[in-house]
Amino acid sequence: MKVLLVNGSPHEKGCTYTGLFEVAKELEKSGVETEIVHIGKKPIGGCIGCGGCSGKGKCVFGADGVNSIIEKAETADGFIFGSPVHYAAAAGNMASLLDRVFYAGKQCFAYKPGAVIVSCRRGGATATFDQLNKYMTINNMLIVGSQYWNMIHGSRAEDVAQDEEGLQTMRTLGRNMAWILNCIEAGKAAGVLLPEKEPVLRTNFIR
Repeated sequence: MKVLLVNGSPHEKGCTYTGLFEVAKELEKSGVETEIVHIGKKPIGGCIGCGGCSGKGKCVFGADGVNSIIEKAETADGFIFGSPVHYAAAAGNMASLLDRVFYAGKQCFAYKPGAVIVSCRRGGATATFDQLNKYMTINNMLIVGSQYWNMIHGSRAEDVAQDEEGLQTMRTLGRNMAWILNCIEAGKAAGVLLPEKEPVLRTNFIR
């Protein structure tokens, strides 16, 4: 079993990474393989709604790492998405990445467990937490919780290392993710099938 952890901060080894790393350590203790991917500092364009990804499973604009995440997602069993808080919202690059990853590669995430962690100096964490969770709730994913909302506080990684409650929340999240993954594996072994999926109906408020 493998969990892909996506670091949406421009800082590779900053506050967000510190939280993700705490989760990853707990997953590894539970026998789950992990990979932390940093999305980098280069600009990631937003989805333009061109529909070019339809039926292809990848974005037509593939030079900025979006398709790399989709490829990794294909073989991952679970996901942790981490972002710093910028103006009470996710980092711009992270939002653009997830818009395109979930639009072009949604089949790689459906029916798999996922979670979000956010890091902030002081405020805006819950708004960002809600924003990022919406990617999973629209795509048949299982959201893994912890003992508190998955957030850590500090201006620097050194500050986060002193956030004892935040780090404990990360460790609990790691253990809960490992438990859910083991439950899914046990269900598969027992012959439990995925839910029956109806054809998707798309309506609007005009007709």
